Amino acid sequence: MRKILIIGAGRSASSLIKYLLDKSEDEKLVITIADLSEALANKKTGNHKNARAISFDVCNDEQRKQEIQQADIVISMLPAHLHIEVAKDCVFYKKSMITASYISEEMKSLDFQAKENQIVLMNEIGLDPGIDHMSAMKIMDDIKSKGGKIILFESFCGGLVAPESDTNLWNYKFTWNPRNVVLAGQGGAAKFIQEGTYKYIPYHKLFRRTEFLEVEGFGRFEAYANRDSLKYRDIYGLQNAETCYRGTIRRVGFSKAWDVFVQLGMTDDTYIIDDSEHMSNRDFVNLFLPYHPTDSVEIKFRHQLKIDQDDVIWDKLLELDLFSKSVVTGLKNATPAQMLEKILSYKWTLQPEDKDMIVMYHKIGYEINGEQKQIDATMVCLGDDQTYTAMAKTVGLPVAIATLKILNGEITTSGVQLPTAKEVYLPILEELEKYGVVFKEFDVPYFGYDYYN
Repeated sequence: MRKILIIGAGRSASSLIKYLLDKSEDEKLVITIADLSEALANKKTGNHKNARAISFDVCNDEQRKQEIQQADIVISMLPAHLHIEVAKDCVFYKKSMITASYISEEMKSLDFQAKENQIVLMNEIGLDPGIDHMSAMKIMDDIKSKGGKIILFESFCGGLVAPESDTNLWNYKFTWNPRNVVLAGQGGAAKFIQEGTYKYIPYHKLFRRTEFLEVEGFGRFEAYANRDSLKYRDIYGLQNAETCYRGTIRRVGFSKAWDVFVQLGMTDDTYIIDDSEHMSNRDFVNLFLPYHPTDSVEIKFRHQLKIDQDDVIWDKLLELDLFSKSVVTGLKNATPAQMLEKILSYKWTLQPEDKDMIVMYHKIGYEINGEQKQIDATMVCLGDDQTYTAMAKTVGLPVAIATLKILNGEITTSGVQLPTAKEVYLPILEELEKYGVVFKEFDVPYFGYDYYN
C-alpha cells in the first residue's frame, strides 16, 4: 500500500479526501489525514478502512518529520505561510509535495534541491490559482500550435452563491474566507495592460471600474480588477500580448454597493477602534460620519454618500441591519474591517441548505493568417451541499488528481512547479470533466479596445 499524507482537514479538503479514498482500493492507497483537530480529521475519513486520522501540529518538528518520512507523497492544505517547513522536510526526505497556494519566494528557493532529489513540488493547483492556469494554457497552447499569436488575455473568477440559494439583495454570501472578501483589493493599486498601455486603479476607485460578463444559462455578472495582472505575462508567456487583465466576479450591482464601505473607511484594517467591544452596528457606522445636532445616522449617511432613499443600495444597507441599535458585534480591540466582517457574517453566512457556485470566464484574443479572432471560455461549478461545496471541489480535486498523477509517474518534471505544462494540465482537465468542472468554448468576434482609451 502507498501512503499519502494530507496535512490540513479544513473545508477545502473535503472533495480532495473523498476522491483519494474512493480511489484507494484500485490505487492501493492508505490516506493519513493530519489536522490540529483529530476530531475534524476523523470526521473527514468517513470511517473508511484505508484512512487514518491523527492530531497533528505542523510546528512539532519531530512529529512533522516522522510523518513525512513515512509517506510516499505529501499534500499540504495548510495556510500558505505554513507550507515552507513541510516543503523543506519533503526535500530532505525526497518526497514530492502538492499545494494549492501561490509559489512563495521561499518555495522558489527549494527548486535546485528538488531537482537534485528528483521530486516534484507542485504549487498553484487549486482553483485560482490552478484551474485558471490549466484551462487558459490549454486554449493558448492550441492557438499557438496552429500558428496563432495571443494579443488579448482576460480572465475572471468568483466564488458566489448558487441561484437557488441567492436570497438577499446583494446576490452574495460568504463561500470562503470572509476576511479576504473584506480586504479584497487592498495593498496597492490594481495594475494591468490594455492595448499596450499600462493601467492602474487605486483602491478607492477599484469598485467603480467594472466589466460586464454574460454566462449562458446564468445571466449577467460584473468583474473588478485583481491587484496584479502583469505577473501573468511571464507565467503564461504573454510578453507580447497587448492586453493582460484578471478580475474577480460578482453579480451586477455588488461592486457599486460595496464601494460605500470603501469610501467611508469601513474596510480599513490598519488601526484599532476604541471600545469596539460594546458598539452596536449603529455606533460603528456613526464613527465615520460627521457630528450633527439633529440629523439621524441614516440621514447623515445618505447625505455623505449621496444615496437617495429609493436607491436599491439603500435597501441593501438596510438589509444588513447596519443601523441597528440592538445588534452588538462584541469584538474587542477590533479594526474597522473586522467589525464590518462580523456585521456581514450575520447576514451572508451560508445556511445548512445553501449551495455555492464557482464561475470562471476567459477571453483570449489572437491573430492568425492576418485575422483577429477570439475564444471565450466559461465554467460554472455548483456545490452539492455544505460539505462538498463548489469551492471544495474546484480547490481540492485538482490537488488530488495531481497527487495520483505524480505518484503514478505520469507527471515527472522535477522542481518547484505550477501546472502550465501539457503533461500536467491535459490529464487533470480531462479528469475534472468527470466531476462537473467543464469549460465551454465559444468562437466570438474579437473584442479589442480603442487604443487611445
